[in-house]
Amino acid sequence: MRRPPNPLLAILAVVASAAIAACSSGAAPGWTYAPAASASAAASGAASGAPSGSPAASASIAPSTAPSVEPSASGSPAASGGGASLTITAPVGAATAGFQPTTLDAPANAAFTLTFDNQDNQAMHNLILTKPDGSNVPVQGDTAFFMGPGQRVYQVPALQSGTYPFMCQVHPTTMKGTLEVK
Repeated sequence: MRRPPNPLLAILAVVASAAIAACSSGAAPGWTYAPAASASAAASGAASGAPSGSPAASASIAPSTAPSVEPSASGSPAASGGGASLTITAPVGAATAGFQPTTLDAPANAAFTLTFDNQDNQAMHNLILTKPDGSNVPVQGDTAFFMGPGQRVYQVPALQSGTYPFMCQVHPTTMKGTLEVK
């Protein structure tokens, strides 16, 4: 003798069929996920690494791969405020090779722009600048770890003369250097 079909199994089959049809319909989803903007996004008008006029010009959610103003380690004037513009690079393999360069110079008592150019697609890195007493220099910009290639641009406040160490918090023994403020 044959049993009647279980109504629960029939309902599950209908629900599963509807889910499969919805997932394979080719229609765009009715929702998207976008991470919240970083609380430390650059202020409007600050360098962001994105071309001017773009939606990312005042706050960046993802690392920018757009070229930025050509900064240099020599302290040349920046395109926007006349302050120095410096670059620290993490080349591919930086976890063992370190930053390039490992020493920089900046003028005392003048704010400047510091660009962290992370070219390493093999490991996460970040860049922090510390005061001579070991506390962090409060920079404007996102200092979270990120995988390259990409850049982060920091607005550094005016610093007094002295030696300011910088490092990657993921690789502090190999990725380190000093900023001489004179």
